[in-house]
Amino acid sequence: MEKITIAVQKKGRMSDKSLELFKESGIRFTNGARRLIALSNDFPVRLLYLRDDDIPQYVADGVADAGIVGENEVLEKNRPVETALKLGFAKCRLSLAIPKENDYPGLEWFQKKRIATSYPQILTKFLLQKNIRAEVHEISGSVEIATGIGLADAILDIVSSGSTLISNGLKEVESVIKSEALLIKNPAISPAKDELLNQLIFRFDAAMAAENNKYILLNAPNDKLDEIIQLIPGMKSPTVVPLADKGWSSVHSVVNENKFWQVIDQLKSAGAQGILVTSLEKMIM
Repeated sequence: MEKITIAVQKKGRMSDKSLELFKESGIRFTNGARRLIALSNDFPVRLLYLRDDDIPQYVADGVADAGIVGENEVLEKNRPVETALKLGFAKCRLSLAIPKENDYPGLEWFQKKRIATSYPQILTKFLLQKNIRAEVHEISGSVEIATGIGLADAILDIVSSGSTLISNGLKEVESVIKSEALLIKNPAISPAKDELLNQLIFRFDAAMAAENNKYILLNAPNDKLDEIIQLIPGMKSPTVVPLADKGWSSVHSVVNENKFWQVIDQLKSAGAQGILVTSLEKMIM
């Protein structure tokens, strides 16, 4: 039977989130990340565990049909791969940072400076676009200490919370790119494997939609139904069921988690009562 091979990071938070997404999509693997390859009995797929910076090359070469990797690595390696799906996790940014005691008037500060990074291609392209002449020092790992040991005047590195920069006496001054996990694929993937990948994407979409939305159930006075329905339109329209208590109805819908608390406050103001909110396991659009 035809199987697709998907490359994932062999360890770290990206790996954990990738495996969690497979699990939420009803796909489990028979062996763990300590081996190079993992197989599934739930779906015709095998995982190939790799270093994150190797994944774009393996996908481009066809060793793997697809891969889950950070957008930053895709841009840095610049291999001929296609983005099949944005996955919404492992969000971060690549930012320029300088010693916190330095004043920062703007990008001109970087003229003729030394900048250390693990992403020389992204940095070089950015500097060219901004007409900045600077020395790019490529290093791997512990980029944040480069200014402290005199190797560089500034750095370009991954930033999530910014706490690592602060602990190393640095401040973020320019965001160069934003990044998140991507599902990438080989452009020359066979039609049969592409069909399997589309089935997998369908499962991923359902799992991600469920994670980002909540099911909401509430009681509402009938004279406020129009206002409340406008607040929670749901996927198509809410379900409205009359209650035994005359003049009241039960309203069932879906609300995006990012708007959850704002919507709840508005619903209460509109007269909604007995509001019940639960998680969704799957959401098929």
